[in-house]
Amino acid sequence: MSEDIVLTISNVSKSFGAIQALREVDFELRRGEVHAIAGENGAGKSTLMNIIDGILRPDSGEIRLNGEPVEISSPARAQELGIGFVHQEIALCPDVTVAENIFMAEINRSRKWLMNYQDLFVRAREALAQLSPIDPTVLVGTLSISQQQLVEIAKALTLDCRILILDEPTAALTEREARVLFGIMRQLAARGISIIYISHRLVEIFENCDRVSIFRDGRRVATAEVAEIGPDYIVNNMVGRVIGKLYPPKQSEAERLPGPLMTVRGLTDHRRFHDVAFDLRRGEILGMAGLIGAGRSEIVKGICGLHEGTTGEVVIDGKPFPIRSYRDSIDSGVVYLSEDRKGDGVFLDLSIAANVAAIDLRQVSTPWGTIDAEKEDAQANRLGDRLGLKRGDIHDPVSSLSGGNQQKVAIAKMLSVNPRIIFLDEPTRGVDVGAKAEIHRILRDLARSGVGIVVVSSELPELIGLCDRVLVVREGEINGTVEGDGLTEENIIRLASFTERAEPPSGNPSETLH
Repeated sequence: MSEDIVLTISNVSKSFGAIQALREVDFELRRGEVHAIAGENGAGKSTLMNIIDGILRPDSGEIRLNGEPVEISSPARAQELGIGFVHQEIALCPDVTVAENIFMAEINRSRKWLMNYQDLFVRAREALAQLSPIDPTVLVGTLSISQQQLVEIAKALTLDCRILILDEPTAALTEREARVLFGIMRQLAARGISIIYISHRLVEIFENCDRVSIFRDGRRVATAEVAEIGPDYIVNNMVGRVIGKLYPPKQSEAERLPGPLMTVRGLTDHRRFHDVAFDLRRGEILGMAGLIGAGRSEIVKGICGLHEGTTGEVVIDGKPFPIRSYRDSIDSGVVYLSEDRKGDGVFLDLSIAANVAAIDLRQVSTPWGTIDAEKEDAQANRLGDRLGLKRGDIHDPVSSLSGGNQQKVAIAKMLSVNPRIIFLDEPTRGVDVGAKAEIHRILRDLARSGVGIVVVSSELPELIGLCDRVLVVREGEINGTVEGDGLTEENIIRLASFTERAEPPSGNPSETLH
């Protein structure tokens, strides 16, 4: 069996000041296996992967490749040793082409004065062919997040690596794109390539991985054959306790109030979506499903004044709501949480207190236009306590928090303006199961207080478990609504993907399925 071990981690520890990120971690990776890594945010998973990739140096311990001790001093050295890493946070250059990004390492090593772009585009198109028909000549900055993630994966696959690390690779992918990736993973494993797969989606682990190692508080607490365990084994080892229900009870008939909180009619931008119409009830959580690229994010951004060229009629509490700017939206109590947490949701280098106040500085300002530090701190502490934010000092940068707690800061920022309606785009992307359960509870508590909530999510189990109703978007239109017993994955997928040549689910395409 020792001949099948390609990577051995022995007694590796790493600290950042007073924070002990890894504590004497041992880990083994077999040849040709898909080995899942599970754990809550802050458990040490990313720190260990960054050490394997040469981004960080361990304080102590040893790394062996094929039985030989190695020092991995940089990502370039990791690539030389046959290690590829697809990061959760996209790290592409937006101002150069897809092809240049895919072959960036090769270009940097080249001594040629001129670049053969035609050859580069042909090779990039071949690398992308197995994933998605993305044009290799376009600038990366023009691509969607899901397309950028596929470019990251294609880039790693060109490195001819023997060990491939995938950190939440499906977080921004459609189900179809994820299935393609899983097929590629199986092909790579069959060729003897070893894969370390990090995911918070337990169903992916059980469908695609051979073994799983579970981390908690900087330690590897368990490793098991996936075929021999169930989801509870992973979850309970992750959190160190038996976790409660992932989804709180939904809105009951008795809790439903008459009349819509918000009415949308004829919403269009003449490009990505058109003639969108729906109602949001007071105190409900309304889901929005659909394939990536269907126009879900653009619709909610359009309502909030964040998508240019949007026209249509929006009525809130019986009063017309003009679609002008996000400033007007905030003043009317309508807020939006971006799917790109680190790009648009929080300011990583600013303090927790400054982030919470950022959406409307008027609430923490003095009459002279300066920031009242006491007001700012009080607001952050109050909302942080309300959301169960795990933090040190309120003046610590948001970058010091785990992903789940960064998301809570983003939610706290929205709550600082006492919103009536909240739009959330992929609210639990990249957060662990414990933080997911907390965020779901927070959203349901907000809904029970009378806030209307719209959740855009690519995770069908989340939409089904969390939402009272789900709108299904297809090619920029609301293609149907599912609720009650009709709220199933099958119904959502059928409404999201059937074409004009296919048979509609039943009746009118914009039907409601109960």
